[in-house]
Parts: sequence; C-alpha cells; structure tokens
Amino acid sequence: MTDRRTLANAIRFLSIDAVQAANSGHPGAPMGMADVAEVLWRGVLSHNPGDPQWPNRDRFVLSNGHGSMLIYSLLHLTGYDVTIDDLKSFRQLHSRTPGHPEFGYTAGIETTTGPLGQGLANAVGMALAERTLAAQFNREQFPIVDHYTYCFAGDGCLMEGVSHEVCSMAGTLGLGKLIVFYDDNGISIDGDVRGWFSDDTPARFESYGWQVIRGVDGHDAVEVETALRTARQEASRPTLICCRTVIGFGSPNLAGSEKTHGAPLGDTEIQATREAMGWSNGPFVIPVDIQSAWDAREKGARAQAEWDQLFADYKQQYPALASEFERRIQGDLPANALADFDRAISDMQAESPNLATRKASQNAIELVAKLLPETFGGSADLGHSNLTVWSDCLANSKENPGGNYVHYGVREFGMCALMNGVALHGGFLPFGGTFLIFMEYARNAVRMAGLMKQRVIYVFTHDSIGLGEDGPTHQPVEQLASLRSTPGLETWRPCDTTETFVAWKEALSYQGPTALALSRQGLANQSRDPQQVANIARGGYVLTKETAALEMILIATGSEVELAVAAADILGGGTRVVSMPSTSRFDQQDDAFRESILPGSCTKRLAIEAGHPDGWYKYVGLNGDVIGMRTFGESGPGADVMKHFGFTVDHIVTKAKAL
Repeated sequence: MTDRRTLANAIRFLSIDAVQAANSGHPGAPMGMADVAEVLWRGVLSHNPGDPQWPNRDRFVLSNGHGSMLIYSLLHLTGYDVTIDDLKSFRQLHSRTPGHPEFGYTAGIETTTGPLGQGLANAVGMALAERTLAAQFNREQFPIVDHYTYCFAGDGCLMEGVSHEVCSMAGTLGLGKLIVFYDDNGISIDGDVRGWFSDDTPARFESYGWQVIRGVDGHDAVEVETALRTARQEASRPTLICCRTVIGFGSPNLAGSEKTHGAPLGDTEIQATREAMGWSNGPFVIPVDIQSAWDAREKGARAQAEWDQLFADYKQQYPALASEFERRIQGDLPANALADFDRAISDMQAESPNLATRKASQNAIELVAKLLPETFGGSADLGHSNLTVWSDCLANSKENPGGNYVHYGVREFGMCALMNGVALHGGFLPFGGTFLIFMEYARNAVRMAGLMKQRVIYVFTHDSIGLGEDGPTHQPVEQLASLRSTPGLETWRPCDTTETFVAWKEALSYQGPTALALSRQGLANQSRDPQQVANIARGGYVLTKETAALEMILIATGSEVELAVAAADILGGGTRVVSMPSTSRFDQQDDAFRESILPGSCTKRLAIEAGHPDGWYKYVGLNGDVIGMRTFGESGPGADVMKHFGFTVDHIVTKAKAL
C-alpha cells in the first residue's frame, strides 16, 4: 500500500505544477497542509464526488482561499468533475479552477473564499445551519441531518477581525460539529508573523469556549488523526486543532519562507523538490495506484445510499416533515406564499397605514415567518430598533438549537458573513438587521453575497439624516450609492407600507441578496390604483400623474417621496412624481417601460433623496438637478436636520422652478 506521505505528495505536486504552469498562484499553503488534508479527506470526510449536492455531506471550507490548488487537487484526486486539463488551466480565463475558490464554478466548492476570515465565518454559519436544521427535522432513530463542517484557516484568517466575531459566536452557541484546522506556519505575505501577530491563539479560542488541541505536528498523519478523533468526540464545543506546519513543505531551499506564499517555485526548485520528496513523476502525472488510493466515489456512493435509505424510512414515517425538508433544501418557496403576500399588499394599500418603514417591515416579517418556516432572522444587537423580531420568534442558543432568531451581538461583519454560510448550507432564508450606516462594517460580506448569488436579506434601518439626534456618525450619506453599485445586490428604499411589503415579496423570490433601506420616522402611505401597486415591483413607477401637459418630473425615494408629492401639488398639473424604490430593478425594465416613466421629451427633472446625489444624474440628465447630501449630517431633531439640508417642500419647489 502507498504510504501516506506519498499520497499527500500528490496534492503537493499537482499544486506545484499548476502554479508553475499558470506562472501565478500560491504553492506554499497546499504544500504545508497536504498531510492534514490527506488525513481528513481520505479518512474522515463524508462526501460523494458523484453527487456534490448530497444534503447530508460534510462541508469543507478552505478559508485561506489563496491556497486554492489544495482543494482543486483534492477534488480531482477524490473523483469530482475536476480533470487534469482543469488543473492545467488553473487561473486562466473562464476555467473551472479560478485563482481563488468560487462557488458555482467548480463541483465541490462550498463557498467563495479569498477575503481572509470570511470562509471561517461561512463555516460557522454552515455549522449553525446544520445544528438548527437537525433540531427542527431529526426524530428518534432518524438523524437525517448529521454532518460536520471542517475548515482550514491560516494566520491571516485569524488576524482578521471577523474571525474574532464569528468564533466568539460559535463558542457561545456551542457548535460542536465545527472543526477548524489552524495552519500555524508563522508566515504571511510579509514574512515571519511574530512582528505583527503575537496572540496566544489557543488561549484566545479557549476563552471563546472552544475545545483547543494544541501543538499537533501537521506533518505527522498519526498525530493529526488522533487530534481529529478527539475533536469529533466533543459534542458541545467547536474545536480548534492547532497544526504546526512548514509553508512550502518539501522545498529544499524555500520551505519555511514567505517566498513560497504567492509565487511559483521555479523549474529548478521544483526539480529539487521532486528529488527531495522522492517524486519521480512528471508534471500533472499521478500514478494509477495513488489515484486509486484517493478515489472516494465508491465510498461516497455507499454513504449516500445509506442515507437515502434512512431518508426513505423517515419519509414513510414522517411524510409531511420529509416533504418540507425536501422543499427547504431545494430552496423552493411554499405553494401560494407569493399569492398570500399579494393579498397582504392589497390589504396594506386599502388600509393606508402611516408607519415608519422599519415598522412596516416588521409587519411584513410577521407574514414572512408565518408563510415560510425556513425564516431565520436576527440582528446585530438592534432587534428592537431594527424591528427584526416578530411575535413568536425563538432565540437560537445552545439550550434551544432549533430557534429561528439569532442574537448576533455587536458583530455586523460577522453577522452578514455568517448569514452567507447559512444560505450556502441550505434550508433557511436568513435575514439580519443593523443601522444602514453600519453596513460599512459588513461591506465585504454583502459584496460576497452578491458574488455568490445567495438569497440573504439585509434589514438596514435608520436610513438617512432623518434619524436625527444621533448625528453624523450614525447618519448614512454614501451608503445607498455603495449598495446600489454592488453587482447582484438589489437595494430597495420604500416610501411607505405598501412599497415595503412589495420589497419584501421581491426579496423572497430574488435569487440573490437584497438590501432594504428603512426609515426610523413615520411616513404617509401613498394613494395608488392596482396598476400602480403592480408597477412597484418594476423598481420605478408614476406615483402621481400629471393632469396637464407634462413639464416636469420629480423623482424620489423613501421618506422624500411624500415631500415630492406635496411639492407637485404646488408646482401644478404639469408635474409628475416618480417613486423609484429600486434603481437596479428599474434599470432592468425594457426601454418602452422606462420611457413611459421617464419620457425623453421631458428634460426638466429633479431627484430628491437624503443620500449622496451622484447616482441620480443618469436619471435627471444634464438639464436636471438633484437635492441630495454632499456633506455629512448634523446632530439635532430629525425634522430640523432635514430642514437644514433642504429636504422641505419649499426648497423642492424653489429648485424645480429654477430648472
């Protein structure tokens, strides 16, 4: 039988060869973690290369995603649809082996990683989703949800602040099926980390409530195996396995150096490494016996067949639960859910409640939670300000693992990155709340949701200077522009209860992330006919139609819509008011519809929004104008602050007449 070091060397040399062929990449991490990966992937990981979407598979996350050739090599060796030709095209345009692992490109990649620390956060979310789904669906003798989440993380991941946020949460929640391997090689891009990273990492994780296994030789398969066995025996705490490794292990002249981190070894050093490691095979050549020892297809098929039988028995005994489980894993909405939402929207319009849109959102959440059992809400310590709590939500905790609401604490970045992991795992619709200004803390996680097309919903309240007394530190200005410019993210800023309900409905059916920007202050519900209500979902529509020849168009969102409506009454019958709750959705409409809303013949256009104005010039044109925010805000009562910055009916009228 082929020895374990030789089996691990298959990872090393596929990685070395691919990076050299691309003349770009990171060979050091795959070389350093190959021995650990061999123990995990050949001995413990429950997965099926023939069905990468098997619901009860273990999840593996490479948080230090720059080492992507590690996972590509593993996927190829174990039998996934990742060929040698795919490895040879590493880092090339449109290849299935991009520079960092990307969800959706390659079978077996569970999440997009690269921004350090976020893969670890995704892993925490996956582990939380697994435990919650198990609590909701498992029955005695039927553990249909029973899998682990494994994560590789390096020094860089643990330096990032998001790692502190999510690992503290993981310990508090007691996520016993989360096992993290710390690649403790002491090297980052700039060299020896001791000059900038002197944390007592094991003590840090012990303080979080983790089981910590210290001082494991990451190049000794027996030690790694023993540590992994110990980790799996701990049910109430996540585990950190501290693996001492050598970056670039096997390279005679570069091992242990930052020179192996992000550059090819070069032909001379590769040949020297082959000789030093006793690897006589040419580039991208894996002998049959080594390939066979790695092949996990038969073992994976058996594991899935056993689960399939378990689920079939479960389905016979619990048919309703089984059907619900299948629906949720597939990500389908319950039958008639959207129709029920449409009826609620009609009711809201008829009732015309005047509410802050954050309160309207809470009413919508009540309906969402009633219609969708997969609802999984939360807030970053602002639940009663964001109004993300609902009447019968139940806090998720170590003691109540089936709860559908997470108290994330003051961890905006961690919350959003963790929600990405929940969404990627499947079975839940995650949403989380904070103030709009604090999306800045979470910005990169929001971006990653857009990149991965994950259905997560951000409830961003206190959406403008109208929040008042908390002042400019809490008053968002540039955040809406940032969100709207994010590919794949749909941003909605509703003006009243009806638009808020429509925004929530659209978020439920959109296969990607949604940001809801919601007011603190109360807003009047606007008058609409059924066609206008239907047009809300198109992102922009005529709210108040001109009664004479069209002379001027006022465009507004959120709390400024009611100001625009009042101004139009003064300006006269030739004025149209367009409400545009979602610019991205409006931009997706056909030319004819957009022309019907903003006809090119009318060049007198004024946009009004208490946010940065630059994004509005594509709608108002060179002859139009924008009332927006070009400075930060001021502290004071909300109404006074709005007046100070010109968000009044009188100022709108004055600016419009000047066009």
